[in-house]
Amino acid sequence: MLELPDLRGVPLFDGLRDDQLAQLLGAGSEVPIVPGEVMWLEGDRADHWWVVVHGTLDLSRHVGREDVVVGRMDVPGRWAGRFRAWDEHGVYLATARGVTPGRLLCVPAERLHQLADEWFPFAAHLVAGLYGTARSIEATAPQRSGLVTLGTLAAGLAHEINNPAAAAVRSAAELERACDGLLDALRQMASSGLTATQFGQLDALRRELVAPTTLPDPLETADREEELGEWLDRSGVPHPWELAASLVSAGADLSWVSRAAGASPEDGLAASLGWVARTIDVASLLAEVRESTRRVSELVAGVKSYSQMDRASHQPVDVREGLESTLLVMGPRLRPGVTVVRDWGSDVPLVDGMPGELNQVWTNLVDNAVEAMEGVGTLTVTTRRDGDTVLVEVADTGNGMSPEVQQRAFEAFYTTKDVGRGTGLGLDIAHRIVVERHGGSLEIQSQPGDTRLRVRLPVKAPRSTSA
Repeated sequence: MLELPDLRGVPLFDGLRDDQLAQLLGAGSEVPIVPGEVMWLEGDRADHWWVVVHGTLDLSRHVGREDVVVGRMDVPGRWAGRFRAWDEHGVYLATARGVTPGRLLCVPAERLHQLADEWFPFAAHLVAGLYGTARSIEATAPQRSGLVTLGTLAAGLAHEINNPAAAAVRSAAELERACDGLLDALRQMASSGLTATQFGQLDALRRELVAPTTLPDPLETADREEELGEWLDRSGVPHPWELAASLVSAGADLSWVSRAAGASPEDGLAASLGWVARTIDVASLLAEVRESTRRVSELVAGVKSYSQMDRASHQPVDVREGLESTLLVMGPRLRPGVTVVRDWGSDVPLVDGMPGELNQVWTNLVDNAVEAMEGVGTLTVTTRRDGDTVLVEVADTGNGMSPEVQQRAFEAFYTTKDVGRGTGLGLDIAHRIVVERHGGSLEIQSQPGDTRLRVRLPVKAPRSTSA
């Protein structure tokens, strides 16, 4: 059984009189810590206050399809629970499981509330008010910040995906018309008495042409189209300028069309050239559809990587992959005035971390940099090895931060943005993820035209010890 000397050695109880400690002991009970045994479950009503006298507990939360260790209670005086003493909706925020043998003091939340009201009535009122205020802020501010960021990214992605998707739809519609024209040209060729030998010669000429290319000089292209169009017009070919544009785009010239005329029936030149032009159009449109769908697929893959779908929350992380997917997802925010410079180190190791949370950090840092430059400037993202850490640096050419702003940049709800444009949560969240969740550091170096935010992440990050 726990006795007074056991609690007197716990720093948490410094300042309590012996009679108060005796009341606390009388109100509570001793609970042994058994390795592997669950002491309380995440989401259950927090009806008790648990204090470590000695021993170790791991705290874990259920994220996706796995349990993630988020903290450790391994120091005498660390405590958890008792939220329902001041919050009727209070639940355990994590599941506690024994690691090394020890003992806990377990006090019912209701009894703890009574003792606090008796010993420290003013402090008890302050705690109750703090819980109400904190719950209100926790329920609104982060949600608003998340919704604002999500809305911005969703709008940008919708625009980004819409362009190649619309191009694919447009090319598919044009492809249908080009195929109809191709079949019509084949019917005309058959009607003109084209022989198998002549068709073979025309097909060999067609294969001499390359996929549609863009000539380096638009004036040269126009001159060649005009020259070829006049030749076709003199030869009695219908729609000469339309055919000239398709043929020239694939490299045809007067010598080529002269040979094509020699391989065609007397009245079949128009059908022969129409067939070649339609095959060129079909190849060009297929290339456009292929490129558009590739771009959509690339965006979807980037979003999947960014959101870390179907991946464990804690794993070896390639920070370059996370930064690349972040830049892809934020692409609409970076154009047209922002030049992105990537400086990826060649020997950057994987870090032990949570890629989904690190992507939140990269998003906040990049978004702040773009805001600081007002959408025009150079964004430089650098990664390199720095001893036993990986250094990630996000630099911008904006106006910079004053010393006063730098000192307060990581404070919750502090923002220099206009009303409606910021919540003051971005850098605070980034700082907590880097420092508390990954055991790293986040620093600011700023002067006009050169602001750098440096994130250092240990290759082997210690697990968070926050309860």
